[in-house]
Amino acid sequence: MVDAVPDMGRLTRDLCAVATRAMGPAELGETFAGAVRSCVAFDGLRVVCTNPAAALGLGSFSCWHNYDRELLCDLVLDRYLGGDPCRPEDLDRQRVAVDVIGAESGFGLRSRQTARLLAKHGASGELRSLLRDRHGVWGFLGLLRAAGGRPFGQDDIERVARLGPALTAAIRAYVRGRPPAVAPPPPLPGVIIVGPDHRIQGISPEAHAWLEQLWMPGGSSSDWTAKPFATELSCRTKELAGVGITSTPLICASASGSGRWIAVHGRRMGADDTSDVAVVIEAARGELLLPSFCHWYELTGRERSVLERLCTGDPPRTIAKTLGVSAHTINDHLKALYRKTGTYGRDELLAILTT
Repeated sequence: MVDAVPDMGRLTRDLCAVATRAMGPAELGETFAGAVRSCVAFDGLRVVCTNPAAALGLGSFSCWHNYDRELLCDLVLDRYLGGDPCRPEDLDRQRVAVDVIGAESGFGLRSRQTARLLAKHGASGELRSLLRDRHGVWGFLGLLRAAGGRPFGQDDIERVARLGPALTAAIRAYVRGRPPAVAPPPPLPGVIIVGPDHRIQGISPEAHAWLEQLWMPGGSSSDWTAKPFATELSCRTKELAGVGITSTPLICASASGSGRWIAVHGRRMGADDTSDVAVVIEAARGELLLPSFCHWYELTGRERSVLERLCTGDPPRTIAKTLGVSAHTINDHLKALYRKTGTYGRDELLAILTT
């Protein structure tokens, strides 16, 4: 039981300071766990980190603490196929984006399968919180309590809601704490084939090479790394296709240990739900990278316009004429871009976005 609530301003500053340091996913999970435990008691934690440019619920990277890996994949399937009533989309419609799913939750019949799934893994319930601000969604927090313990209540919901801004700030601090760098030439694109049952049928050698670079907890093998996001992308791809949306869902993973940004997207290989899904992994560059990159570094609309034109090869004088502003103003925008992204000039910035 947690009694006193910490000072949130101080907690945010301390959490961001730790998050900016170079650390592995296990350490980041421990950091988030310590911060959350100062407010709410729990037995397991997962944090899915994303940005407003990504589809709701698809993460750029994740970390967890004392969380059953198989439960993660089971919850993904339950979200899309089992009628989970507490999806990120459901939370986003709430004024306070925090709720509890479990045997005693108020979702009625729709929650019974999810409650049984949690019970199978020894949990009484999961408290879920969408980490968002005025710009959009930056992550998803899930907290487990073991069966037999005190269930989550309204006080826990209120405490986690107060904690959300600190975790959101820490997620952004983590990404921006690693200045973008020009990475060596990337591997060729890789492919993971996911069957109609959302199980992995095959992984190409190139995909294995990419999976070794993906930022995942605990030094996981590439086979395990593939399972959660390949399952999610397979489900999401077919869900979108089922309502006539042909755009492919995209994960833009923030720079891993190699300093490279990675794009992962799914495409249905046939006309119906019985077809396989190809999950493609490749270097994120240009149009694939730009939306996420701009959100992570909190670029303004005008700064993004300047950056887009830089990527097409326009010199500053041409950009000024196109945007109807002075060359001096464009130079100010360029200085802001270099400062926010931690780069030293146009060549370095463009190399990160286009190489």
